[in-house]
Amino acid sequence: MDKEKIITELEYKAVRSSGAGGQNVNKVSSKVILSFNLLNSQALDNEEKELVSQKLATRLNSEGILSLHCDEDRSQIRNKQLVTKRFIELIEASLQKDKPRVATKIPKAVIKKRLENKRRQADKKQSRRRFDF
Repeated sequence: MDKEKIITELEYKAVRSSGAGGQNVNKVSSKVILSFNLLNSQALDNEEKELVSQKLATRLNSEGILSLHCDEDRSQIRNKQLVTKRFIELIEASLQKDKPRVATKIPKAVIKKRLENKRRQADKKQSRRRFDF
């Protein structure tokens, strides 16, 4: 993965933030929406695209576009930096392959303890029954 090449493929759009905030919110477009077209990306090879699309399946739309937005700061430039940083972290995390799970054997002491507890509970229940002559 080439970060510089991916960053050149990003599309930014500035819109007005929603919610309360007075005059500044009403006249300044400080919210930044980042769009990344995963399917048409030249920075990722096919294997990386497949891995990212599997891990981020819930965040991609039907056209394979990943959208992130940021309106944390009053500055459009700062929001652009934040959303870009968040995007890079998200892509790097999705490109990491999961370690294969190693099956482990249940220790004999754990099995013995479980069976002893089970036997103790059964004896307790047995002692509560009526005695039949």
